[in-house]
Amino acid sequence: MNVFYNREGIGDTLLITLKVVDPQERAFEKKGDVVRIFNEQTGETVGYNIFHASTYGTFEGNGVVELTEQVITTINDILQKNGVNEQVKADFSPKFVVGYVKEKEKHPNADKLSVCQVDVGTETLQIVCGAPNVEAGQKVVVAKVGAVMPSGLVIQEAELRGVKSYGMICSARELDLPNAPQEKGILVLHDEYEVGQPFFS
Repeated sequence: MNVFYNREGIGDTLLITLKVVDPQERAFEKKGDVVRIFNEQTGETVGYNIFHASTYGTFEGNGVVELTEQVITTINDILQKNGVNEQVKADFSPKFVVGYVKEKEKHPNADKLSVCQVDVGTETLQIVCGAPNVEAGQKVVVAKVGAVMPSGLVIQEAELRGVKSYGMICSARELDLPNAPQEKGILVLHDEYEVGQPFFS
């Protein structure tokens, strides 16, 4: 779940993304100030747009809204007040974590891609990576599914040339770190980092 608010850019509207859906399968229904976005095929809710958001509460930020219990409570109150019977839930676990590359194999259908098995502490994720310097045995920064990159890109489950990928191994430049090198390549961390710990505290 990701929440965005940019009053100057898009007006007094809270944008809530729950799942990605193909634009052709998207449908909408409006109740009061809430537009529910859903998958027309399955009926599953994939997001909400909440208009006149500032009349219901204060939302900080000029882009991504940091998820807190208070923000979730406010959103659920808004849904209820507008006759929407659903409630949203948030995953508060860190989305940028230290990972350990356990295995690296060549992608079967792409010369410049590698298929990596990355331990992130709670699970091992399969991540397709295009960096030339990724190797087994490295500690790296992993953006998990649901992470919002500094560029605004939301990390989603993906399929790259027929292979599933559940996250991204990040470069210093993608993380917008100061003095990040401009050449391609992931950020390789020192050994003292612990697997699974949040990268941004």
